Amino acid sequence: MIFLYCRSKHGSVKELCIECGALERYALQRLEKCRYGEDKPTCATCPVHCYRSDMRMKIKEVMRFSGPRMMFFHPLDTIRHYCQEIRRNRNYAAKNRINNKNS
Repeated sequence: MIFLYCRSKHGSVKELCIECGALERYALQRLEKCRYGEDKPTCATCPVHCYRSDMRMKIKEVMRFSGPRMMFFHPLDTIRHYCQEIRRNRNYAAKNRINNKNS
């Protein structure tokens, strides 16, 4: 998604620009350190916001721009991404229900 954004907004062809490269590194670093690991829900439904507010604004801008365009450039990846997000959110919600019942 960051590459689609960078290519359209900054004219990058093969590599990300400096600003988008820094955003990608930051996002990967935050995902790596996320306490939910592979079970992480989408950021919109996550109770813990890992991103600094300035980076959160940038990533939201990237996702708003690239999300609708992903279907045209990478249709299979888009379908896989949405299925994975639905599954993650469902698993996260189920774990929360179990934890709340045990409390």
